[in-house]
Amino acid sequence: MPGADSAFPIDLKKFKKIKLDPSKPQLTEEQKSALLFNIQLLRDVIVLFTATGAARGVSGHTGGAYDTVPEVCMLLSLFEASDKFYPTVFDEAGHRVATQYLLSALQGDLPVEHLLHYREANSKLPGHPELGLTPGVKFSSGRLGHMWPLVNGVAMANRNKTVFCLGSDGSQQEGNDAEAARLAVAQKLNVKLLIDDNDVTIAGHPSEYMPGYDLTKTLQGHGLKVVTVQGEDYDALWAGLCEVISYNGPAAIISKRVMAPGVPDIEGSTHGHDVIPVKAALKYFASRGYPESLAGDILNNIKPSSVPYLYIGSTKEVGANRVVFGEAVNSVLDELSKEEAAKKVMVIDSDLEGSTGLKSIHQKHPEVFIPSGIMERGNFSAAAGFGFSPDKFGVFSTFSAFLEMVISEVTMARLNHCNVLCHFSHSGVDEMADNTCHFGVNNLFADNGLSDTHSWLYFPADALQMTKVVRKVFFDTGLRFIFSTRSKVPYILKEDGKTKFFDDDYEFVPGKDEVICKGTTGYVVSYGDMLYRSWDAVLRCRQQGIDVGLINKPTLNLVDEQAIKEYGSSSFVLVVESLNQKTGLGSKMGTWLLERQLTPKYGYMGTVKEGCGGLQEQIPFQGLDPQSIIVKIHQLSAANANKH
Repeated sequence: MPGADSAFPIDLKKFKKIKLDPSKPQLTEEQKSALLFNIQLLRDVIVLFTATGAARGVSGHTGGAYDTVPEVCMLLSLFEASDKFYPTVFDEAGHRVATQYLLSALQGDLPVEHLLHYREANSKLPGHPELGLTPGVKFSSGRLGHMWPLVNGVAMANRNKTVFCLGSDGSQQEGNDAEAARLAVAQKLNVKLLIDDNDVTIAGHPSEYMPGYDLTKTLQGHGLKVVTVQGEDYDALWAGLCEVISYNGPAAIISKRVMAPGVPDIEGSTHGHDVIPVKAALKYFASRGYPESLAGDILNNIKPSSVPYLYIGSTKEVGANRVVFGEAVNSVLDELSKEEAAKKVMVIDSDLEGSTGLKSIHQKHPEVFIPSGIMERGNFSAAAGFGFSPDKFGVFSTFSAFLEMVISEVTMARLNHCNVLCHFSHSGVDEMADNTCHFGVNNLFADNGLSDTHSWLYFPADALQMTKVVRKVFFDTGLRFIFSTRSKVPYILKEDGKTKFFDDDYEFVPGKDEVICKGTTGYVVSYGDMLYRSWDAVLRCRQQGIDVGLINKPTLNLVDEQAIKEYGSSSFVLVVESLNQKTGLGSKMGTWLLERQLTPKYGYMGTVKEGCGGLQEQIPFQGLDPQSIIVKIHQLSAANANKH
């Protein structure tokens, strides 16, 4: 059967279990031959099943997992030989999840055929490893810089074991790793790092955007034993691994290699960080001498899935708010001279410029742009420091999930009266195949100042409103946070079903709630990517005779006294959002209503559980699709009717 339901065409049972003794740093010909066979076998498997992610349109990551196969094969050989080693291949780079799924299949916890469902919704093979979800997966990972500190603790709990952790030149940029290094050295922990130094991250090459960054010197400076080798020289790699194992204390072997060595089209490029395109995968297998049908019958018969639904109240046309952010910033900078812009504005990237909209700023206004590494805390504080002067403004951007990493820095920026405009993309859960560790659902953590200070949290509903928001607040003082989703969103229409709500006549007013339509029965309050879904639900309820209204609340954390009095005086209020139900707008709105002696029936819907993988499937999985909203409106409406 073609496609993802095929039998797996590469025989993983051919993997050769070998035992390696780290006291013998020279491989025998037999050992080397078996290693070479295993490395090529596993690399072929990784290319094949990660390419299914490209075929089904859910993206993924090939190069990192492909790179570190030699190290993984050697670790497996050590685990096979002795119980002195903690038998888990910890990995700082959660996007190398293909390694963990491959290990699960090798260990018999996962049918090898199931790998062909990589990143598919409900397959339990999401974009990062999640403990308790996927059979055989032994840890959760996915936020860079978070695994080495945890591995230190594992080593403390297992003093009689050697604990290994795969690392990368990307994850090592995080400040957490510097702290982990100091603790490991001070406590003489038996932690061994195997670091893939391929000089590739999402946005470019560290050697270019961060000159002076040297892994060997950095880790030696912290006090680790460091051995640097060419990662594709397996004799040198094994000898180096033996050397760090024999060292009494924390040590690292750094493997220099190009990204995805030997893979046509992606070798040595930033494209290798992402999923291998189907055409490149087919070319790879042709170069390896496999029959055309081996991969072709599978990859050419997997197509992107969709969840068809015809929304009312919004356009079929969609816009990417996370991209439009950068375009809107450009429209502001276009009104300044290059010299004035460079003096007044600084935009700093954290290796995500292509994902958060900063790439267009880099291209059009390089005079304000600073390419930087995977250092969210330091980069945010640099933006704040630039905005320390009243007439200067820092701009910072990353994923919303990583907002949780800069909360303390946000506090200090607020106390220093800094001017920072923050764009946190990938908010909520929509189209988040990377799954739970990348959910951006605790955005209101940004509002962590005391009641005598103001921060401004904005979540535009479509691309037109995004532009209006950016242009309105760009040169406001203090801390301003703008959120967007990974997914594209349609344009909101007025009640006539034809006119765009946020057209040229619309003016954005910070702190003001916006009436999309009035209702006599009750109100739904929503914003961002949930507004068009709520509008669809509201319109369908109105067609059924329930006269419910809709409020857009683009400023999340401030009360519009006039608006709340109007909708709070109705029979019910329902907050609908894709943020964490425990920490989002809905967790606050009830208090705001009661403080004003407003007592409507109240409900709130948000993200409530770990993800299911996939793209469009995440929203209905959380019970946030229009039909679920309609059910909740009916419940609140019926409860009110029964009350009377």
